[in-house]
Amino acid sequence: MTQISAPDAESLYRKLLDQARALIPDAERERWSVAGIHSGGAWIAARLANDLNLPDHGVINVAFHRDDYAKKGLHSQAQSTTLPFAVEDRNILLIDDVLATGRTIRAAVNELFDYGRPARVALGVLADRGGRQLPIAADLVAAEIELPRGTTLVLSRQGEGADARFAFATETADTTAG
Repeated sequence: MTQISAPDAESLYRKLLDQARALIPDAERERWSVAGIHSGGAWIAARLANDLNLPDHGVINVAFHRDDYAKKGLHSQAQSTTLPFAVEDRNILLIDDVLATGRTIRAAVNELFDYGRPARVALGVLADRGGRQLPIAADLVAAEIELPRGTTLVLSRQGEGADARFAFATETADTTAG
């Protein structure tokens, strides 16, 4: 079996932070909020909000908008969406850890619109691994990553808030079972 090295998530976070600073100038900070997709995106959003000096961040749960909800049901650890800001006419920086098919992002945008009509939604991700099934692209991408079929990137977090540190690991699905 081939060992696949995972990208350095901390280095990717710094790249994403630099891109977010360029997107959100100091003079426009009061017009922006950041929201992360549960769970990895929410972790990144919390840290970005702190590093960008934004007053708060939101967490988006996509469970009810997933297109496989009828098949898979509700995830046992699903949490509700929490947006401590008004979405209407707000610029939202939507964050996720990994962009692949685009289906999670579609679900997140649907959930976001349940709370109002934002002025703009910009998407930021640590890793874009390709394989899109929907016409969705990120505005901010720390890295484009190629992984073998059946391999996923899994973000972990050590610490909380501004002290959190991120790491990626790769997981390979067992295709021999069955």
